[in-house]
Amino acid sequence: MEEKEIMNQKAVSRALTRLAHEIIERNEGVESVVLVGIKTRGIYLAERLASRIDEIEEQQVSVGELDITPYRDDQKKRNGDPKIIGSSLPVAIEGKTVVLVDDVLYTGRTIRAAMDALMDIGRPERIQLAVLIDRGHRELPIRPDYIGKNVPTSRQEKISVQLSEVDQTDRVVILTKSES
Repeated sequence: MEEKEIMNQKAVSRALTRLAHEIIERNEGVESVVLVGIKTRGIYLAERLASRIDEIEEQQVSVGELDITPYRDDQKKRNGDPKIIGSSLPVAIEGKTVVLVDDVLYTGRTIRAAMDALMDIGRPERIQLAVLIDRGHRELPIRPDYIGKNVPTSRQEKISVQLSEVDQTDRVVILTKSES
């Protein structure tokens, strides 16, 4: 696999700072905002956004985590309702603006699963979507509200978001199969 770095540590940091400002501006503050990261890397991005928002607004934003595994449509169907395991929301989401946070938006299926999971937990006033990378190729009518970087890709390419909490570095690379 060949890899090409498209965002280094500084670019990732700048994108998150810009996303934090956009979330504050669009919601006229963060009084009713809850950030919910989609496991795994979305959680770390949500925590970083909350930290940036706190620095800017001097107001803490609640951060939750969502495990959408039981809601994925590419998993075998199970009997009964999905169990929400590995998800934790620190506050009730009724009447709140929930900002779903994920690393890469691709087909939209992960986000659809996340919205299903959220609705089983409660009924937010609105749901917004923040992604570090939007790579296109949507299969569902889902559009992010906040985008760190648009990266047009082919379906043969893969985007790898690497975060220090998991990968010991912050960067985004495109992986392509080398022709041999």
